[in-house]
Amino acid sequence: MTKPPKYTIFGEDLDPAAIDQMENAMSLPVAVKGALMPDAHKGYGLPIGGVLATDNAVIPYAVGVDIACRVKMSVLPLPFDRFDDLRGELKQTLEEQTRFGYGRAFKRPKDHAVMDRDWGFCPTVKGLKDKAWKQLGTSGSGNHFAEFGCLTCDTKALGLTPGDYIALLTHSGSRGTGAAIAKHYSTLAQKLCTKLPKHLKHLAWLAMERAEGQEYFRAMTLMGEYSAANHDIIHESVLEAIGERPVITVENHHNFAFREKIGLREVIVHRKGAVPAAPGTLGIIPGSMADPTYVVRGLGNPESINSSAHGAGRVMSRTAAFNTFTSKDLIDILTKRGVTLISAGLDEIPMAYKNIDAVMSQQKGLVETLARFEPKLVKMAPPESRSGRSGKRRRKKKKHRNR
Repeated sequence: MTKPPKYTIFGEDLDPAAIDQMENAMSLPVAVKGALMPDAHKGYGLPIGGVLATDNAVIPYAVGVDIACRVKMSVLPLPFDRFDDLRGELKQTLEEQTRFGYGRAFKRPKDHAVMDRDWGFCPTVKGLKDKAWKQLGTSGSGNHFAEFGCLTCDTKALGLTPGDYIALLTHSGSRGTGAAIAKHYSTLAQKLCTKLPKHLKHLAWLAMERAEGQEYFRAMTLMGEYSAANHDIIHESVLEAIGERPVITVENHHNFAFREKIGLREVIVHRKGAVPAAPGTLGIIPGSMADPTYVVRGLGNPESINSSAHGAGRVMSRTAAFNTFTSKDLIDILTKRGVTLISAGLDEIPMAYKNIDAVMSQQKGLVETLARFEPKLVKMAPPESRSGRSGKRRRKKKKHRNR
């Protein structure tokens, strides 16, 4: 029996279930190399924070359901000492110019060049074009957000004069269209991988030399462009409403598969909840709604397959967060950190996430920090729009509170 290829763990006290999932991924006959980031936790198939290089194969659930989920920052030519005077205007703009939640769309669809791309190369993608257009420029639920805050640059590494700036930061993905594509091609992969054990079914792959693999890769690439378009529209709409233009923008996406090389060998690198960190590559690593975000530059560590964490990573499930914390807990932490919350669910409370500074310290060999962003005005999906049902969760009675 062939010995599975190695993978490297970055981080401490990682979720055992995530490690088990990574072990499963490395047992695949198409696996070449892997890495587990310090924000890792359990997902479907490949864990969140999992990086997997494969030989001529793409795994839909190693990419993820929210294909090409993306983070974008626009830095404004405004010193942060003007924030308090502008807070009311910025809050109103986020409320008027963004849409969050399950199935949310604009009454009048937005326009972007991405809708002029070829959406007719296969029936599945063609059938989703109208849905994609309706949701263009919107954000989902979960941990998607739009927020204004303070970006602090201590050096000129970003081309900015050192100082504190008002910045806009967003996190969103490919919406219902990307989720439908992920489901369709994962189901197809499971049908084609007939000899795969049941416990590995969510790691079913599509061979890149076959039409199915090429079709999925093309659909995934289109979702990358669509996700980027969503952020383009959000940033353009919000900044136009306040009469500002960015001095710089930084963005990157996770939940994607990339054609790369390990030495001279061509591979498909899946980064699920992980971001590219090749030498000199800029990236953004968010914390929670009350914790900092870091703008970073990749160091190109080969053991991480030129990757880094994509965020803080959860320490508890959404259900556990609902059953552990109260609205008062959320208000208390936001008040302490000086954050104004427009809307969000209790499942996004900061205590449901790892300490972002601990995550960053565990990946010092993967990225270097260039700037720090502190959220001050945050909008996420309101509780009533966070699922296809009512969005409400029952709170169970409990004797003890696990902090």
